[in-house]
Amino acid sequence: MFDLREEQERVILVGVQENGGANAEESLDELAELASTAGAKVEGRLVQVREAIHPGTYIGKGKLEELKILVRACDATGIICDDELSSIQLKGLEEALECKIMDRTLLILDIFAARAVRMRFCINCRWRLRRSM
Repeated sequence: MFDLREEQERVILVGVQENGGANAEESLDELAELASTAGAKVEGRLVQVREAIHPGTYIGKGKLEELKILVRACDATGIICDDELSSIQLKGLEEALECKIMDRTLLILDIFAARAVRMRFCINCRWRLRRSM
């Protein structure tokens, strides 16, 4: 027998607390709700306090090593960054962590896409049901 259920994503939430910026922990709480809505299980979180977001990897070298250990320890399948990532940051994180990388924007788009597919399926089912009557 085949198991057709999708494996639930296990993710680590990552945020940067910039000096004078919004509270990263509160923002990660909201991100956790979004991840849950998308069907992911939050396994951990990591916040780095920095003057500015690192242009190449979003977080600094030391935190990146800490995140690598956390991903392995939690057996995470990916990470979700609280800020929008550039293509350079995405590539840098993917190379360093060897797992799926998403940012807040991609997560929200994923939620909308999944709901659109379900909505279209429901509409098709209703249409077919009415047509068969």
